[in-house]
Amino acid sequence: MYEELLREELLSRCKRLKAATHEAHDRLDKRIMAGDPFADRERYGRFLDVQYRFHHQVDRLYCHDELDAIIPDHQGRRRLGLIRKDMQDIGADIPDLRESDADPIDLPSALGWLYVAEGSNLGAAFLLKEAAKLGLSEDFGARHLAGAPEGRGRHWRAFTTALDGMELDGAAEDRLIQGARAAFACVRSLVDLRFGG
Repeated sequence: MYEELLREELLSRCKRLKAATHEAHDRLDKRIMAGDPFADRERYGRFLDVQYRFHHQVDRLYCHDELDAIIPDHQGRRRLGLIRKDMQDIGADIPDLRESDADPIDLPSALGWLYVAEGSNLGAAFLLKEAAKLGLSEDFGARHLAGAPEGRGRHWRAFTTALDGMELDGAAEDRLIQGARAAFACVRSLVDLRFGG
């Protein structure tokens, strides 16, 4: 038991977060692919709708002053506008969503949500290849799947290094994990909505 706790302590915060959310992440990936979002442009449009609705919820976090001070190129990581352009490219209906009037989110929970949003971009290289089979690219219809200019890995490491370097107590770490789990659950509910539950 002590050795197990010691091993957990030696893991970086992001590795602990990955382990704590692995099951939810894995189930979500399988659910998305079961929806066959790259079968045709109509199904891809549903995938974009999921992305748009999720990133609409996350977008307010890119206006969080504390996060601006912590995460490199925080404002430049927004993808909502790119998803909107992708939807316009393929003629998909853009949901008419109101600005969120939710209570301000605490910093650790916000970081949990951003962990999911940022992580999805890391894995988007595979999705971009699938989108290419539909005649889509980083310049048309699949802009939001494009990697950062400095590369996906470096972009992700800048985020995880910032997250690992923060001082968070045990309660804040718990809120971080709960925030990430809530984000995965949000995407799962959106996938069920658009692809059938």
